[in-house]
Amino acid sequence: MTNPMIDGKRADSALRRDRVLKAIDAAVKSGGDITVSGLARAARVDRTFLYRHRDLLERIHIAASTPVENGRMAAVSRTSLQADLANALEANKRLTARVRQLEKRLSSQLGESVWAESGLGAPVDIDQLQRRMALLEQDLAEQRGELDERTEELDAARAANRELTRALNHGSH
Repeated sequence: MTNPMIDGKRADSALRRDRVLKAIDAAVKSGGDITVSGLARAARVDRTFLYRHRDLLERIHIAASTPVENGRMAAVSRTSLQADLANALEANKRLTARVRQLEKRLSSQLGESVWAESGLGAPVDIDQLQRRMALLEQDLAEQRGELDERTEELDAARAANRELTRALNHGSH
């Protein structure tokens, strides 16, 4: 299940990234001065957006330091390509770790859900339930003992009443 707010934020971020990339391309083609502030204005984003996205910032620095020939960038330096590769590899590591984390969480939640719905599993706290059951059984035994005592007392009282009734009935004749 997705969160609409997170999806909206991602879509907005993707649109802003696209505008920045287009602004970089336009600045490179025009051969003008390439700065973070100028590109942020051209892409209608805040400079902090560029500083939060290291890959975009790296592209800006590469574009600013690469000489322009006939409206196109000259050969890209080996160092800049290595920096791009390092940034891409780091982003890939972060995304892979996040995917693993989400897969593990999803698997755990699905497993718990299936286990609970199947009815095959024992209750979560079976020890507590067993202690409660033992206490209830003990209480039941005590109640039965009291009931037996009262039944005996009642039987004795009934027998005494019968004897008294017989004695009264025989004594009045």
